[in-house]
Amino acid sequence: MPSKSDKKNKGGAMRIEGEMTIFRAAELAQALQAGPPPAELDLSGVTEIDCAGLQLLLLAKKKALADKRALSLVGHSAAVTEVFELLNVTAYFGDPLVVPPRASA
Repeated sequence: MPSKSDKKNKGGAMRIEGEMTIFRAAELAQALQAGPPPAELDLSGVTEIDCAGLQLLLLAKKKALADKRALSLVGHSAAVTEVFELLNVTAYFGDPLVVPPRASA
């Protein structure tokens, strides 16, 4: 099965596509931990997110804070926006929900 997450080396950005659900939690956790940690997570391709997906994002942010590095969530899909607003977690990530992903150079 091809990976639906694409980690780019330039700028430490990682794009996540498809579901961020319990069914992909192990795959996504491994992708987030592989190589240098991303400075940016592009969530524009996320079609569905559940508590397991949200936990991955919370853990990624917690690790970034512990490592004293920035982690931005950008390009929030409608699914991500809906869950963030429902659970009122936007402030934790410190990112507005309208930040577009950076253009590839």
